[in-house]
Amino acid sequence: MKLLLAEDEAALADWLVRALTQSGYAVDWVADGRLVQRAMRSTSYAALILDLGLPGLDGYDILAAIRESEDPLPILILTARDTLAEKVATLRSGADDFLAKPFEVEELEARLLALIRRSKGRAAARLVCGSLVYEVSTKRFSFGAGSLVLTGREHAVLRVLIQSNGDPLSKRDLLDKVFMDEVEVNPDVVEVIVHRLRKRLAGTDVQVTTLRGLGYILETVRT
Repeated sequence: MKLLLAEDEAALADWLVRALTQSGYAVDWVADGRLVQRAMRSTSYAALILDLGLPGLDGYDILAAIRESEDPLPILILTARDTLAEKVATLRSGADDFLAKPFEVEELEARLLALIRRSKGRAAARLVCGSLVYEVSTKRFSFGAGSLVLTGREHAVLRVLIQSNGDPLSKRDLLDKVFMDEVEVNPDVVEVIVHRLRKRLAGTDVQVTTLRGLGYILETVRT
């Protein structure tokens, strides 16, 4: 099973990667909060081990963004902020478990295993627009039996559009939701990606429509 570790303490991260690898896990490590969702867009993980005090993007913001996208990925919080208020806040924000530093690796592994087992028992969520289906668990778009091949940015924009359930999203909405981990992004990139998505969806019963003054929506059309 593959894990994503988001931790900025290099010594702790190195120790965790070695310990979890010896237990049979494959571990990707990022030390900057802005890299978490970028890693998740390219790889499917069994769980995320998330430190709250990350540079670049705070752990709470990462947690909120993941849960807003309806991603059911199990998330275990690692933090030195060992207070009841902190535990309650993280659990209410969408974390699945909380482990305070310092800790024993055996307890971390036991908690991870429990989280992963519970997540496998959940029904796989799916979002649908016409014949377009997005499987939340695998992060894949498909039409019928065929997968829809997209670039990373195309995938991210289409995912946000299908999650909006017909509510229009402005260019600023898409920039905030898709490129929150990137420091400088030209706003015109949204128009470029939407143009590419329209080409990808041409000939299907789904299209990206521009509502003047409101933004973009994903909707079904007659073919």
